[in-house]
Amino acid sequence: MARGPMDLWNQWATQILVILSLTLQVVLHIFAGVRRREATPVERFILWLAYQLADSTAIYAVGHLSLSSAARGHNLVAFWAPFLLLHLGGPDNITAYSLEDNKLWNRHLVTLVVQVLGVGYVLYKNIAGNGMMIVLAAILMSVVGTAKYGERTYALWWSNFSTIRNYLKLVQRNKHQHFYVEYEQPRHLGDNQGSDDEFLLHRAHSLFHVCERGIVDSVIIDDADDPDDPDSKVIWDLLMQDKDHRSMWTVMEMELSLMYDILYTKAYVIHTSLGYIIRIMAPIAIVASLLLFHFSGRGGHNRIDVIITYVLLGGALVLETRSLLSSIWSTWALVFLCDTRWSWLRHVALCSGRWYRLRYAVLSLCRPTKIVVSRNSRRWSGRMGQYNILHSCYHKVNEATTSHRWFKAFNDLSTLVGFTDWLDMKHCSSNLEIPDKVKTTLQDMHRRFSPDDLNTMGLLRHNWGSLAMGEDRGSGTRPEQFKILKRFHGVDFHESILIWHIATDLLLTKIGKEGSTVEAIRAMSNYMMFLFVDRPEMLPGLPQNWLYEMTKKNIIESCRASNGVTNEVKHGGQRSLRLKQTEQVAGKLLSIDIGEVQPGPKVPRLTYAQIVADILSKWKDEDPIDVLFDLWIDFLMYAANRCNRESHAKKLNAGGEFLTIVWLMMEHFQQLAKAKKEHSNE
Repeated sequence: MARGPMDLWNQWATQILVILSLTLQVVLHIFAGVRRREATPVERFILWLAYQLADSTAIYAVGHLSLSSAARGHNLVAFWAPFLLLHLGGPDNITAYSLEDNKLWNRHLVTLVVQVLGVGYVLYKNIAGNGMMIVLAAILMSVVGTAKYGERTYALWWSNFSTIRNYLKLVQRNKHQHFYVEYEQPRHLGDNQGSDDEFLLHRAHSLFHVCERGIVDSVIIDDADDPDDPDSKVIWDLLMQDKDHRSMWTVMEMELSLMYDILYTKAYVIHTSLGYIIRIMAPIAIVASLLLFHFSGRGGHNRIDVIITYVLLGGALVLETRSLLSSIWSTWALVFLCDTRWSWLRHVALCSGRWYRLRYAVLSLCRPTKIVVSRNSRRWSGRMGQYNILHSCYHKVNEATTSHRWFKAFNDLSTLVGFTDWLDMKHCSSNLEIPDKVKTTLQDMHRRFSPDDLNTMGLLRHNWGSLAMGEDRGSGTRPEQFKILKRFHGVDFHESILIWHIATDLLLTKIGKEGSTVEAIRAMSNYMMFLFVDRPEMLPGLPQNWLYEMTKKNIIESCRASNGVTNEVKHGGQRSLRLKQTEQVAGKLLSIDIGEVQPGPKVPRLTYAQIVADILSKWKDEDPIDVLFDLWIDFLMYAANRCNRESHAKKLNAGGEFLTIVWLMMEHFQQLAKAKKEHSNE
C-alpha cells in the first residue's frame, strides 16, 4: 500500500499519466473553439495550458512505458501505449495554438517517428502475455493512433503559408461551388430558421479562394475561356441584397472563420477522401478493439487497470464518433461533395437533398445551445479596440509628483517588468461595438475608389489621406486645403496617426458637436491609436514606440505648465467618464497658444496636432466633421491594405481583428474594380 506521494507515484504513475492525457484531450475538444471569438482570460489560459501539457504528457507516458517493465499484475498497461499515439494526434478542432506552430511541422514529423517506434517497442516487450485478442486490439489501436498522429503532422505542413501558396499555383478556382450554391442549395433550405446565415456561409465558401489567395499573397488564376467573372457576380449580388449590405459584412466574417479552420485546425486534411476514410474506420476499429478486449477474459489483470482500459476505449470512441459526425455535417463537406470526382456520390448527397437534411437535423439538435451561446461560432464579435492617448495622460497630469526614493524604485521596477504598460492598457483601453456608420461606409468602399486607385498587386496607389482629400484627383476645394495641412501631416504613417489622433480630440472638444458621425470619428481615431500602442505590427511601417512615449511626455508637461487653466469645453448630453477626462486634457492643450510652442526636436507632433485642429476649425468651405470622417476611413483602408498578411492571420486565433475585415473587403472589391476595368476596356 502506498505510504506517501512518491510511493503513490511509483506505483500508479502510468495510470495517472494516461488518465491525465485523456482528460487533456477532452479539455482541448471542449475549449478549442473559444479562439474563434473573444474569450475570457480564464478560457484562454485553460486552452493554452491543456495544449502545452497534452503532447508532453503523452510523450512522457510513452517514454515511461518504454523504459520500465510492466509490474506484476499490471501487464495490461502495455495496451495503453497506442492510445497515447491517438492522443498525440489531437482533436480535429485544434492543431496549432499559434501560427508559428505550423512552421514546426518537421519537428512533429521526427516526434511521430520516434513515438511510433517507442509504442512498437512497448508492445513488443510487454503485450504478448495478454493474449491474442488483446494483441489484435493493440494492433488496431496502433494503426488508428499512427494514422491520426500522421494526419496532424500533415495538417501542420498543409497550414504553412508556403505550402498553401505552392498548392494554389497548381489549381484554379473551383466553379462547381458557384453552381451548387446558386442552384442546389436554395431548393432544400425552405423556411428553416437560420437559413439566411446558412446561405451566406455557402456564399463564403464559394468566395473563400479570394481570402485564401490574398492572405498568402498568391495570384488568382482566371480561366481564359470564361469571359464572365463569377466572383464579381456573387459579390455584386451580395451588395444588392439589402440597402446596408449586412450580407456582405457577414460573408466576410465567415470567410475569415473558414481561414481560421485552414490555419489552426485539420480542415485541410479532414475533408479529403483519405480524411473521411480515417474518420469512418477509426470508430469501427475502436469498437472492434473494445469487443476484443471485452471477450478476451480479464483474469489476472488488476481491476483498476481494467476500468482504466474501458475508460480509454470509451473516451476514444466518443471523441472519434464526435469527430466523424462533425466532419460529415460541416459545410466543408459540401465543398468536398462539389469537388469530388465521384459524381454518383455528389448526386446521392446533394441532388437528392440528403446532405442538407442531415445538416439541418444536426443544427436543430444544436439550436437549444444557442440560448446559452447566442452568437454563431462563425460570426465575429463585431467589436473594435479603443485607446486614447489624452485619456492615458489624464492621471499623470493630475497626480502629485513625489520624490520618495521607495516610490521611484517601485516605479522603475514596475516599468522594467512591463507592469506599468500592462496597467496603462488595462485601465485606458476598452472594446466598442463598431458604429453602424463605419460599417455602412466601409461596405460602400467600392464606390470610394476607382479601378485606377489600385495597382496590379491590389495595393492603393495613394498615400494615407490623399484619397479622402481628393489630392490626386483635383476635385473640389479639399485639394487646396490639403496642401496646407500636408506640411503637418507627418512623414511616417505612425507619426501621422499620432498627429491626427490628438488633432481629432482637440477639434471635437473645441467645436463641441455631437452625433453619429462624431461617435464614428472618435471610434476610428481611438481604434487606430489602439493599434499604434498595442498592435503596432498590424500597421505599415516601423513601430514608433519612442515617438509615442515622447509625445505622451510632452502632453503631460504641457498640461502641467498650463497651471490648471482649461479652455471652455462644450459639453452636450451624457458623457462617459473616459470622455470627460479626455476633454479635460484637450481643454488644457487648447489653452496653450500655438505661437508659444514652436515645432522643434522635442514637441513637433503635439504642435502639429494643435495647428491641424486650428486649421480644420476655421474650414469654411466644408464641415470639418465630414473631412475628419473621410480621413479616418482613408486611414483604415490604407492600414488594412498595407498590413502584413501574416499579422492578419495571427489575429484569427484571438477572436479576429476589425482591420482584417476591412482588408478582406478590399480584396473582394478589388475583384469588382478589376471587372469594371476590363469591361471598360472592351
